[in-house]
Amino acid sequence: MSLTENTRVQAREIMARYPQARSALLPMLHLVQAEEGYVSADGIALCADELALTTAEVAAVATFYTMYHRKPAGEYHIGVCINPGCGILGGDSIWEKLSARLGIGHDEVTADGKVSLERIECQAACTHAPVMTANWEFLDNMTPESAIEVVEKLVRGEEVMSTRGPHIRTFKENEFTLAGFDDGLVDFGESDEQMLAGLKRAKELGQSAPEAKQ
Repeated sequence: MSLTENTRVQAREIMARYPQARSALLPMLHLVQAEEGYVSADGIALCADELALTTAEVAAVATFYTMYHRKPAGEYHIGVCINPGCGILGGDSIWEKLSARLGIGHDEVTADGKVSLERIECQAACTHAPVMTANWEFLDNMTPESAIEVVEKLVRGEEVMSTRGPHIRTFKENEFTLAGFDDGLVDFGESDEQMLAGLKRAKELGQSAPEAKQ
């Protein structure tokens, strides 16, 4: 167990951000994952204790959202989009080749604990299909070859840059950011002209969204 009194202090810091402490549960679960690599029984107990909830209530939330893991995730958690848009454009092939190369399937982890895989229905980046994520950082316009190359670089400890953000950090490091703590990387990455193409064209045509009715 890696939860410490400092974890509890950080949990209370998260709670202080919200007018109702219960609203802090989601980032607190990310904090637990930042420490343990998954939502452990001890992590559930800590959240329940601090928020005056039952462990059943906390576990219900932890099992509802797929970003929370009930067993240790890999140091690099890889998500491959296999929704129709990505799947047709190569996502299915990426999944098959990557799964075969690593010898693991959905929600499984390599024996060395380095990589876990997840089949994801949509990553909300269809413009750049097929899309893959590594610890939730986007890797756009992937191929089976580039996907395998990225994963093998991560396993070797080499730096890999995400397509539209910073370098890819470990699962635990990224979870600490998702818990709401500043990672100093907010200025990394560039604007995405492809994603903004529709907005740009609408402005050229003088189009705008209708005003909301009162």
